[in-house]
Amino acid sequence: MSSQSSGAEPQAPAGGQAPLDPPKAVGPATPVDLAARYQRGDFLFTTAQRALLAQGKIRTVTETDPRRLASAIPGVLAETGAPLAVGVLPFDTGPDTKVPGHLVVPRTVHRAEGAPSLPREVLPAPVRVRAVPSPEQHMAGVRAAVDALASRDLRKVVLARALDLEFSVPVPAERIVRNLAVGNPRHFTYAAELPGGRSLVGATPELLLRRTGRTVFSSPHAGSMPRSPDPATDRANGEALRTSRKDQLEHAVVIDYVVEALRPFCRTLDVPAGPELVTTPAIWHLRTPITGELIDPEVTALDLAAALHPTPAICGTPTEGARELVQELEPFDRDYYAGAVGWVDATGDGEWAVAIRCAEIASTSMRLYAGGGIVAASDPQSELDETTAKFRTLLAAMGLEDSLG
Repeated sequence: MSSQSSGAEPQAPAGGQAPLDPPKAVGPATPVDLAARYQRGDFLFTTAQRALLAQGKIRTVTETDPRRLASAIPGVLAETGAPLAVGVLPFDTGPDTKVPGHLVVPRTVHRAEGAPSLPREVLPAPVRVRAVPSPEQHMAGVRAAVDALASRDLRKVVLARALDLEFSVPVPAERIVRNLAVGNPRHFTYAAELPGGRSLVGATPELLLRRTGRTVFSSPHAGSMPRSPDPATDRANGEALRTSRKDQLEHAVVIDYVVEALRPFCRTLDVPAGPELVTTPAIWHLRTPITGELIDPEVTALDLAAALHPTPAICGTPTEGARELVQELEPFDRDYYAGAVGWVDATGDGEWAVAIRCAEIASTSMRLYAGGGIVAASDPQSELDETTAKFRTLLAAMGLEDSLG
């Protein structure tokens, strides 16, 4: 584990004492204030019900093993006197990963209730847009994945593609994040610092888990269908998703995994008999809300996130074989895409969302990601259309809707 202090922030004195200038928990404020106050390098996590903005840095804690990271954080919070830690877990949490979980102990924490409401901001257009891989190569990858499912005894694998955008001016991360928060009020809008000065920003519909006291809540999504501006077509698309054998199978794989991962930690688990239909502005989804009661109150939200991640919704199953196939077929490293983003406090409560519908922002460039679940019945053209719809949704929410032409 690596525990570092930012060079611009005061370090804790030797001997494990709390900082001389203790961190502050500030509030209340309005979500409008919090989204408007976000600056690149801050941590922002908003939902329709509440918002959290963490600023400054007392300490950075990194570890490639998420379970060791989770076990270290309570001690770090006790030592620093901080109320919580915020950050991201990478997609690859396997034994050979070189990408660490990256958590920050912030100096100031702001909280608010309610949904943000800000004016939409106009963004500069990119000067270059490039798909990685190309649409044709992605469809070839889907065909290869379908062939590999049977030969490798896999039930599902998730394949993603990326969209690289280059700008002639610095990427306005603050304006992108504000547009995401306003355009996706029912999503989990997030922004987190990454190593090397990058930022991960996005608006995901999927909550990995929430821990409140002994109550655990998870909301897995799997199976999707594009929305339509025509009401009749839109209703038909939703009904087609609800009755789709392919999507029901894909969804069941995820639910089975989440239930088995939570079972050792929970005295009881409430799992509905079947999924429900939910919508985003552009996508229909299948979702199953799962609620459990913890056996051990010392198990934290980050402990549970480490146990659950990565789920079949963003990797596949069995996990190790699916992850290997992802790394073979995708021509890029995911790093923190399809990881987990969230926070955990000193009592163990917290929220962690699945880091999808997102982009990594560098100085004058950004990379967007979109993926889809591949099962034996998957059709390459339909899978390409799904990722294209997800790209369009993310670009529109960011204020870059014309970037795909």
